[in-house]
Amino acid sequence: MDNKWKELYDAAKSVLKPRDVSGIIEAGGVSAAIESVTGKIYVGVCVDTACTLGICAERNAIFNMITNGEDAIKRVIAINRDGKAMPPCGACREFMTQLMPEEYSDIEIMMDYENDKVVTLGEITPEWWI
Repeated sequence: MDNKWKELYDAAKSVLKPRDVSGIIEAGGVSAAIESVTGKIYVGVCVDTACTLGICAERNAIFNMITNGEDAIKRVIAINRDGKAMPPCGACREFMTQLMPEEYSDIEIMMDYENDKVVTLGEITPEWWI
């Protein structure tokens, strides 16, 4: 396995802290790490709300990357509360394709960390609508 995946996994694991933020908001049950094309790592956690105004960990990490002046992704890993890698949801896939419409298919996604299974966003989002 590429050493960068371990670095990404460790970064995501470091912010994985499931907790109640309020009586109707939970956060940190899923965490994500994004490697930008410059090699920097950005993290984020999911925020789940009673009114569906929350955010997925992947998009939260991407927003962190954008906030810090970058706009291109190389790799993504999201992990659940058990530390298992999981694929991005449809909204996260769509956001990544809109962020990088010409290069989205090259973004690497960790599907199974224990078994080193990596796919590209193009493989799991083959027929983008635009």
